[in-house]
Amino acid sequence: MAQVPADVGCLNEECIAKDECKRQVIAKDGTARVIDTFGGSATKKCGKFIQK
Repeated sequence: MAQVPADVGCLNEECIAKDECKRQVIAKDGTARVIDTFGGSATKKCGKFIQK
């Protein structure tokens, strides 16, 4: 699996880790180079999770 660059943000409101994830923080504060939606769900993280 290819690594996802650290400056890719995520907006996924159902992800269980959304409140802990740096990807969501950078997506919302405008510092992400790209905003994507990864595969997190209400029961699991996406596997590309970055801690704040």
